[in-house]
Amino acid sequence: MRVVVLVLAACGATSPAEAQALPSEPVTFGGGRVVIGGSATASIAPEDTGFFNYGDYEHNTLREVRIGMSWSVRANDHFSLLGELRTENFEHVKPFALFARVRPWRDRRFDIQAGRIPPTFGPFVRHAYGHENPLIGYPLAYQYLTSLRTDSLPANADELLRMRGRGWLSNFGIGNQEPAHGLPLVTAFSWDTGVQVSTGWRALDVTAAVTNGSASNPRVDDDNDGKQIVTRVTLRPIVGLTLGTSFSRGQFGARPLVDEVPAEHDRRFMQQAYGADLEYSRDHWVARLDSVLSEWRIPEAGLPAVPAPLRALAMSAEGRYTFLPGMYVAARAEHLAFNRIAGSGGRISEWEAPVTRVEVGGGYYLQRNLIARLSVQVNRRDGGRVRKSTLPAFQLLYWF
Repeated sequence: MRVVVLVLAACGATSPAEAQALPSEPVTFGGGRVVIGGSATASIAPEDTGFFNYGDYEHNTLREVRIGMSWSVRANDHFSLLGELRTENFEHVKPFALFARVRPWRDRRFDIQAGRIPPTFGPFVRHAYGHENPLIGYPLAYQYLTSLRTDSLPANADELLRMRGRGWLSNFGIGNQEPAHGLPLVTAFSWDTGVQVSTGWRALDVTAAVTNGSASNPRVDDDNDGKQIVTRVTLRPIVGLTLGTSFSRGQFGARPLVDEVPAEHDRRFMQQAYGADLEYSRDHWVARLDSVLSEWRIPEAGLPAVPAPLRALAMSAEGRYTFLPGMYVAARAEHLAFNRIAGSGGRISEWEAPVTRVEVGGGYYLQRNLIARLSVQVNRRDGGRVRKSTLPAFQLLYWF
């Protein structure tokens, strides 16, 4: 937090003329064949006692310092190597992305990428850390943690219902019984590992990939025998309008947990996710709609049985309006709902606590690649130890 305060103080004391001294373009070498970029984000907010904004790296997305460095090395017109290193809260440096890109034909839109590749599912994940997210918080579909885990299984429906609103620290009776965080619908904090192919014709783009893990649990090293198949199709029928749809299917259960399930049960632990999104921009306006439906299938370990599948539906609507040069306001409203299951004694309830979130805020471009943001987020949840939370936040985002 001392680092955040120093960054904020330095930027607040800097005049517009002095701010332009910050690098504003990527660094290039070798006639443009080597390109190096970077980004830094500092966010401050009160403690989130309800853990509404915790991600699967157990960080509060409203209270963190994040630094990244990316690079691209183009050997020739057909082959490039791209990557990114990132650290969050100075805990450790991790390879966020590292992949090779092959373009067999110069004049055709056809790419093959292999390694730790950009995610295929949905419009948000690729831009989660950049200036294209107009607010400080993340949409519920890509951040909020359910109680489901990769290494632990509820013994029955009653045990699952007891964990409503406890996704940041859930525990079950089968598998690893130590409390730990659960899974989001689609994670924004890890990229996929595998092979991806993308192509397009005029206003249509198509991307398909085979990767490790699932939409909620991407893996670098495969911890089960399954692979994820994921596709995305986008269409731009008119200027300013983008329509998209996504699909993924993969195994999310870890091998030690799979081995504990009797052979007569379905032990695949499959997750299927469906996405539909829309973006329209005109003049000073940008509007976005995004929906994600995720289905998890887990074995029926005991009675009362957990039905299959467990469903979660996230709906989000956001808008941004630029009303002065370099200054904008934005808002996002969203809801996360779950299907109902039956416990003992005729108790019927959503298997996870529904969540509603509204976030409003705005930003000011101190220079072209330096934004100061302010937002207020209001969370409501039908379950958990903390059911209401109002969180103001401030953020600086810089990139080159």
